[in-house]
Amino acid sequence: MPQNPPNVVYVFADQWRAQDTGYAGNSQVQTPHLDALAAQSVNFTHALAGIPVCCPARATLLTGQHALTHGVFVNDVHLADDAVSMAKLFKGAGYDTAYVGKWHVDGRGRSNYIPPESRQGFDYWKALECTHDYNDSRYYAGSSDQPLTWEGYDAIEQTRDVQAYLRDRKGDGSADRPFLLLLSWGPPHAPYETAPKVYRQLYNADAIRLRPNVPPQMAAAARDWLAGYYAHCTALDDCLGALLETLQEEGLADDTLFVFTSDHGDMLGSQGEVKKQRPWEESVRVPFLLRWPRRFGWRGRQVDALLDTPDILPTLLSLCGLPIPHTVEGRDFSAAIEGGGDPSGGAALIYCPHPFGQFTRQDGGREYRGLRTRRHTYVRDLNGPWLLYDNEEDPFQLENLVSRPASNGLQTELDALLQHKLDERGDAFLPGTAYVDKWGYPQDETGTVPFEC
Repeated sequence: MPQNPPNVVYVFADQWRAQDTGYAGNSQVQTPHLDALAAQSVNFTHALAGIPVCCPARATLLTGQHALTHGVFVNDVHLADDAVSMAKLFKGAGYDTAYVGKWHVDGRGRSNYIPPESRQGFDYWKALECTHDYNDSRYYAGSSDQPLTWEGYDAIEQTRDVQAYLRDRKGDGSADRPFLLLLSWGPPHAPYETAPKVYRQLYNADAIRLRPNVPPQMAAAARDWLAGYYAHCTALDDCLGALLETLQEEGLADDTLFVFTSDHGDMLGSQGEVKKQRPWEESVRVPFLLRWPRRFGWRGRQVDALLDTPDILPTLLSLCGLPIPHTVEGRDFSAAIEGGGDPSGGAALIYCPHPFGQFTRQDGGREYRGLRTRRHTYVRDLNGPWLLYDNEEDPFQLENLVSRPASNGLQTELDALLQHKLDERGDAFLPGTAYVDKWGYPQDETGTVPFEC
């Protein structure tokens, strides 16, 4: 083990898009604790969820691999028990490992018991595969296959459990060992109207100001969604504040590498779309704050490197002085934090190998491959170029520049860069059913892998 390795606390919400925090410029949503954390953190202002959907993003986080490598490119399929993954790597280096909250990479029933051999190296365990019933939320603890229930709103109780874990380390003989702890909240994912009443009362749907890319026919629904979504966000912000306070009280803050992020975003009516999987900004952009006072001090700063989900594991390993295994396909961004160049080469891949759920072909879904550079978004589907935006001139992506004569040179340049990225990965960009067939996943009458809402 390296000398004086940091603890790692990795907190991530489900479907919290980058645009919806106070520090990112949204004055409508109350996130004072996140705003304070951002003032102390390395803020990756262009962080992305390259495959913006739940299970694929989580499996990619754990393995540092792309979804077409680890095979979890749709929801509700199983990440292999023998995967080389985060907790196994940290545990092998002497870390204690803990996971609390939503898991969502087991793929064998959203309420079923997950045996220890399928927990990817996490020992302390209070988790459930998936639920969106945040006020009647079950989980399994330790080795017991008997379900328990979080009292009240699950994110609050999960946070309290993590706080107890941190406090108890002084008394259980583990205080001298570093730990890796992941806290995975289910909100602000829909249903949006289920945050505790005290938070729902903070937001009046009629007063919500919409992003300009929400069409008029969705305005009323979007305001209702956002009022509830913001209530969840503020509830989680209070949870974050309580957790950060406990780290400070226990003398752990200085030596803890603390991350706050999300697995992907949420359209919430923008572009007339809902949920995730889409290639637009509201779906693919996520918050990503990293604080480690002992190494980076307490003063925040911004980094515009294009950090993508596969890059998180190698970056954390490198920062902790641990080797990066050859199985990892993401890039190490630790030097970028220190002022070095952007390892992405200035472009990150965004992609959907197989549309499913609320993004089936019947609902307008499609396979796509695309790029997000610091300035542009370029996407092609199986029929050719689909989307091209200048995100500096057009931050709400209202003007699609594909195939316009004035954009031909830019489109050609970005298409060549996209093809280079695909060639690097060995991605032939096949129809989604080819990947479903390769992995032997079942299909339902919609032509997609069966899933639960």
